[in-house]
Amino acid sequence: MTDRTTQGGAGGEGGTRDGIRTFPFPVDLSLSGVGMQVGAMGTGRVWHVDAPLDRVHRIDFHVVMLFHEGPVRHMIDFAEYEASPGDILWIRPGQVHRFSRTDRYRGTVLIMQPGFLPRATVEATGLYRYDQPPLLRPGAAQLAALEHSLTQLEREYVDTTTLPLSLHTSVLRHSLTAFLLRLAHLAASSAEAAREQTDTTFTRFRDAVEKDFATNHSVSAYADALGYSRRTLVRAVRAATGETPKGFIDKRVVLEAKRLLAHTEMPIGRIGVAVGFPDSANFSKFFHQHTGTSPVVFRAELR
Repeated sequence: MTDRTTQGGAGGEGGTRDGIRTFPFPVDLSLSGVGMQVGAMGTGRVWHVDAPLDRVHRIDFHVVMLFHEGPVRHMIDFAEYEASPGDILWIRPGQVHRFSRTDRYRGTVLIMQPGFLPRATVEATGLYRYDQPPLLRPGAAQLAALEHSLTQLEREYVDTTTLPLSLHTSVLRHSLTAFLLRLAHLAASSAEAAREQTDTTFTRFRDAVEKDFATNHSVSAYADALGYSRRTLVRAVRAATGETPKGFIDKRVVLEAKRLLAHTEMPIGRIGVAVGFPDSANFSKFFHQHTGTSPVVFRAELR
């Protein structure tokens, strides 16, 4: 069983799921057509020739950027992250992001196609841990180990002549797994992240919300579907996040609504439907309750 795309991925190049352009993995730019790329960052690097990286877009693959220069400012889902030399940004499929027009991106970038790694590796490396922050700051020893692992991966990637393609691909998968395991350990090093990772109840709830937030806003419905009592779900979510299950669901709905208001021309009524509110008045009331402003004003302030 293999990895799969979650939370977005359009069906074709430059496609849209909700008005935000989504770019697929650029297979044509990979050496030997394998499902990953690794190399130097620079102003000339693009996902596709028609992809303006300084405009908001989604990607349906994973991106890991290790910076050698900085600071660099990068927007991911309405949050601005400032990365310094030695820092790492990990962007997952479906996240809306934008490159800075003015900052110099220098370092090493790794991109991975969903489906390239087996399911066991996906689970072990936490490839879809959307709850973890994108910006990682390794210590000196961690950074040295990550750089060594990434350098070895790049050597294997560019060596397309000494092995048959099938063995070359297998070696790449093993080298990539070694790097991602180190990266996953770094991402889970905080006490909160480690606690969330071991909390199966919260993990299952989080995954269910990510899958169904657009159609299901009911805590009881999630509890029933997962086989937990409402009290068990409340306790697990509060321990992992400090908030209630309803608050967690609402936050995810608000994030998607903000994405669509800010980055598409979809009518507000259609955006409400897209996040589970067939009645536009109810959507406006919900949005105002959670943001302190109306959808109309929120969109206007960003234009």
